[in-house]
Amino acid sequence: MTKAIGYGVTSATAPLAPITFERRALRPDDVAIDIAYCGVCHSDAHQAHNDWGNTVYPCVPGHEIVGHVTAIGSSVKKFKVGDTVAVGCLVDSCMECAACHDGYEQGCEKGPVATYNGKDRHTGEITYGGYSNHIVVRDHFVCRVPEKLDIRYAAPLLCAGITCWTPLRQWNVGKGSKVGVVGLGGLGHMGVKLAAALGAEVTMITTTASKGEDARKLGARHVLLSTDQKAMAAAMNSFDFILNTIPVKHNANPYLMLLGRKGVMVIVGALEPLEPIHGGLLMRNTRAVAGSAIGGLPDTQELLDFCAEHNILPECEMISMQDINKAYERMEHNDVKYRFVIDMASLKA
Repeated sequence: MTKAIGYGVTSATAPLAPITFERRALRPDDVAIDIAYCGVCHSDAHQAHNDWGNTVYPCVPGHEIVGHVTAIGSSVKKFKVGDTVAVGCLVDSCMECAACHDGYEQGCEKGPVATYNGKDRHTGEITYGGYSNHIVVRDHFVCRVPEKLDIRYAAPLLCAGITCWTPLRQWNVGKGSKVGVVGLGGLGHMGVKLAAALGAEVTMITTTASKGEDARKLGARHVLLSTDQKAMAAAMNSFDFILNTIPVKHNANPYLMLLGRKGVMVIVGALEPLEPIHGGLLMRNTRAVAGSAIGGLPDTQELLDFCAEHNILPECEMISMQDINKAYERMEHNDVKYRFVIDMASLKA
């Protein structure tokens, strides 16, 4: 076993503070990683504050991890010491069920193991995340970072990026697709960038007119204000696909009316009940509502390769580990464009 240092919380009301803990000794299929950068996700704050009622303390958040391999288990063939690698929201699954065989590890029928606040499949011990100096992960759940990708800004691809990429690929978004992205935040800005890079005609759908300029810089051709009833009426039946990134309970019916024939709206933000959906809006145009969460390992590697090829990176603000509590406060007030990334070299201080 090895001693790790990081930042974690000891209760729902405690601030993030320095913490020491142990990482397991390498199993034959493990990879040890020295963490260089870790993204800050809204779900980190939710988990730290026990907003979902399932947090086990102490909790060390962080599931957008980029770093370098420092050691490998005896059966690892895919990686070598010195490789630049990435770890996302999962660190293990049963690898035996149909979902795992299909590269849909997030849907593991026996339950995937989360990067933090999960239970190790072998020991039952709680997993600790990337707000730390190093991590040990099963090799299947480690992705290779292409050389062309700037690792300083790549970390949020492992959650925000893959959360948008999975539905875009599943519903075949590409040239000729008319896509709406609802909400311009950590998820939404990646949805705009990725959909545009896939060749879609992208419209940013927002309540805030001032976000229009940013949306166009990110790749949106159009901006639609959802508070403008005339503009919304004019846009009815016009989209093939809508990526809905709103993170809280809301009325999805106005967005459903924007979908054309056989159009699909995918919910990727709200982890809670929505307001009632009008069945007639689904029947008209044979519309559909779906949900999607993160992505499997094959899709995650595909995303990293695609972003390297097309020079796509999240918009990030770099912070020191010591500034994480302030970052949480700013994140709660939407005061970031569009993701925080922790430079883990600061942890040495």
